[in-house]
Amino acid sequence: NVHMGRFNVSNQYRPGVKELIPGLRKNNFGLYVLSGDNDTEKNNLQSIFGSATTMQFEQSPQQKLDFIKTLQENKRVLMLGDGLNDAGALMQSNVGIAVSDNTAQFSPACDAILDGGKVALLNNFMAFARSGKTIVTASFILSILYNIVGLSFAVQGILSPMVAAILMPASSISIVLLVTVLSSLSARSKGL
Repeated sequence: NVHMGRFNVSNQYRPGVKELIPGLRKNNFGLYVLSGDNDTEKNNLQSIFGSATTMQFEQSPQQKLDFIKTLQENKRVLMLGDGLNDAGALMQSNVGIAVSDNTAQFSPACDAILDGGKVALLNNFMAFARSGKTIVTASFILSILYNIVGLSFAVQGILSPMVAAILMPASSISIVLLVTVLSSLSARSKGL
């Protein structure tokens, strides 16, 4: 009847999860936790996600899939999942991101694979993705302006065919350079 020692078994959460949540809340994302495990970690998860977060435990892959479908009736859904039991829900969600420490072992049907050690950067990646829309818009505007100017010269017959042949690929190169520079600057400003 003498205790010689003990083992404490607890879940280990990915590094950066605690830092990720405030940024998601700040951007008004609704957060939900769907777990195939039992609810023994509920208190720990509430300390990370907050008590207002909906949490459902002992969820089968089908239940996760059905939950995503229900959410999609009113909103777009981005899902992070790190197990094969998440594969169907990842595929169903508008954006499915598989979190994996080894992409060779786990690559379900999803839109992106995020390294497990980079979970804290999810807000940065989403901000970078949003900046892509601005970059595409800027490239379209430059392209349209370039073509309007070129068309006005062509209609007037001012440009020789040789100059027009040189300017056409130059416009494409300038667009590619603009997008490359803006993408690099945007990534750097987002900490990526």
